[in-house]
Amino acid sequence: MKIMIADAHKGIMQPLPFSFVTTAEAIDAVHPEYSFPGDIRVEGKAEFTGSAWRVSGVISCEKAFVCDRCLGSFKEHQEHEFAEEFQHTPADGDVNVFEGDYIDISGLVRDTILAAQPMKSLCRPDCRGLCPKCGADLNKGDCGCDRFVPDPRLADLQQLLKK
Repeated sequence: MKIMIADAHKGIMQPLPFSFVTTAEAIDAVHPEYSFPGDIRVEGKAEFTGSAWRVSGVISCEKAFVCDRCLGSFKEHQEHEFAEEFQHTPADGDVNVFEGDYIDISGLVRDTILAAQPMKSLCRPDCRGLCPKCGADLNKGDCGCDRFVPDPRLADLQQLLKK
């Protein structure tokens, strides 16, 4: 995913649009707990600011994962925005450096989609998970098990109530 900027010095802040289609394997965006099946689409623009190239856009992909609570398989559509600056020569600050007439954004796309994933993969925010006694999926309905777990700090008081 290289943006050709050699002939693009039209003027400051003149947008140079780009669009790429790739796969997770092609940009090494592989993770053991989830995957990105299908295509990853990247659309955006590069603009020369006078001292650097500002590259911004949106990444669209689909994530396949197993829910951490109910263990069901799910897919979700994701969109991630990005904006970075690139310079030919290193400078102070958080600026990426490139050489030649191309800006390669493969690493930027990979890092953006991997860093944007939540710590827990949930099928929905209110997922009820599995019953700790029988293993039934509580999203499909209550299983009827007694799931009351007493607070261990109050175990001595519970014994008094039994007497």
